[in-house]
Amino acid sequence: MVKALLFDFDGTLLNTNELIIQTFMHVLEEKFPGQYSPKDCIKFLGPSLHETFNEIAPDAVDEMVASYRKWNLEHHDQLVTQYDGVVSTLEKLHAQGIRLTIVSTKRSEMVKRGLNVLGIEQLFEHIIGYDSVQHVKPHPEPILLALQKMQLAKEDVIMIGDNSHDIEAGHNAGVKTAGVAWSFKGEDYLQQFSPTYMLQHMTDLLTIVKG
Repeated sequence: MVKALLFDFDGTLLNTNELIIQTFMHVLEEKFPGQYSPKDCIKFLGPSLHETFNEIAPDAVDEMVASYRKWNLEHHDQLVTQYDGVVSTLEKLHAQGIRLTIVSTKRSEMVKRGLNVLGIEQLFEHIIGYDSVQHVKPHPEPILLALQKMQLAKEDVIMIGDNSHDIEAGHNAGVKTAGVAWSFKGEDYLQQFSPTYMLQHMTDLLTIVKG
């Protein structure tokens, strides 16, 4: 029986794709003018900022992370959009007694910012962010921490996300997983990682939790 749902945030509950791509373009144009396109930035959706910038410019990680966070914060509320049915479905799940927690690779403070935009922070028991763990997804630590905080067994939860990191973290932690077909990288991309479920619409969860 499903007792709780663990959600990635960016690209799963809130459409932050345009915000993220524009932020990366701002930072990269400053550092490497003309070398990156918006299409190049798609691969940066999912990993932590430190992972991404460590690959691009290992000698300037802190500087680039700081630049990213500043621009992202300033433009956050204007560039994010809602996915159809997310808020109403989460409210129904919560009303049915399904427990909800966020497991994200972004800082908890910024997850809260996004939850406030959606008006649903009160629905979530915990926010496991980049600053909550030593190892981010696809490492199992964030999911295992969520299970520990919620005092739940692995078979009680589903990890839901829009990226390979979410599905792989779920596999590594030994929990069921669900990909979202509205992933920016596409349903076919996510299917490669063998999620237990593929959500075509957020409301699919209402059926899944009934078992």
